[in-house]
Amino acid sequence: MALTLMKGSEAIAEAAIRAGARYFFGYPITPQTEIPEYMSARMPEIGGCFLQAESEVAAINMVYGAAGTGARVITSSSSPGVSLKQEGISYCAGAKVPAVIINVMRGGPGLGNIQASQGDYFQGVKGGGNGDYHLLTFAPSSVQEAIDLMMVAYDKAEKYRIPVLFLADGIIAQMMEPVELPEMVDYKVDPEKKPWACTGWKPGDDPEKRGIINSIYIDTESLAVHNDALQAMYKEVVANEQQWEEYNCENAEYIITAFGTVARIAKSAITELKAKGINVGLLRPITVWPFPYDAVKKVATQASVKAVLDVELNEGQMLEDVKLAINGAKDVDFFGHCGSQMPTTDEIVNKILSMKEGK
Repeated sequence: MALTLMKGSEAIAEAAIRAGARYFFGYPITPQTEIPEYMSARMPEIGGCFLQAESEVAAINMVYGAAGTGARVITSSSSPGVSLKQEGISYCAGAKVPAVIINVMRGGPGLGNIQASQGDYFQGVKGGGNGDYHLLTFAPSSVQEAIDLMMVAYDKAEKYRIPVLFLADGIIAQMMEPVELPEMVDYKVDPEKKPWACTGWKPGDDPEKRGIINSIYIDTESLAVHNDALQAMYKEVVANEQQWEEYNCENAEYIITAFGTVARIAKSAITELKAKGINVGLLRPITVWPFPYDAVKKVATQASVKAVLDVELNEGQMLEDVKLAINGAKDVDFFGHCGSQMPTTDEIVNKILSMKEGK
């Protein structure tokens, strides 16, 4: 398959289209505005629907409605915009509506800036809205990986009836890389495979086949049963859908944990450290929910490992999950910046060197 040079935001949009998405609802906000811009041109070409909503709140509720028909739907935004979507995301999770949500993270808190950040990790993996829910959450480290994950995201969303979130920092959306695009999926809603969806009901039809999309359960017993079913589904996702990358981990003296584009910088640091005679490995979560606790523990607690360094473009949000995974078996240090100041290769190298010197 031929390689195509594409900007990340446009490649993500095209991947969603090729995965069968035919409805996009969103609102402009930097650094993801090229996604709705691209969708505004492409959706009419393929008989799809692009709609710029009057707000992020409106956009996510349009997603809720369209996804309730069984269609493949997508929305995108950046950090403050995703914050506005949280109520609707919780509704989608509570109603078990499959959909894909893109968060191209920017600096914060508040309006912050329009540069890359990883400051929405807590929001993404701990649940930004109300209630006990989770989103299957991917953190791609390249444009190609974002494309590849998009092709499975809808299948997983529909298998478990769970919204899927992409945590992609601003660099992923703004950089250009050569990519391979997949073939177009000829997706059509099959009411037999989606009996829960609102695909059309009229008086005289079997009442049991009437689709009801709902997240309100007034009596406590019904809500408890509903939540038990959600938690059982989340346990299945945890058991089956963890993804991670191990890089140069065998017999490593130190292990770096990082996600997204920061992991790419860490790989460059590992190359420089290897030239200095220091063997360092990388454990990169691809799914940040479910978090690969067992994989982190296995790699980090090798006999050869002296300590672990968590590197993030925030003040240490994934650090909490890394520490939970290791559970005190090894020392865990942190290096990162907030405010979109990307950790550099030299900074990571120097941090490992200082750890080796016991500083």
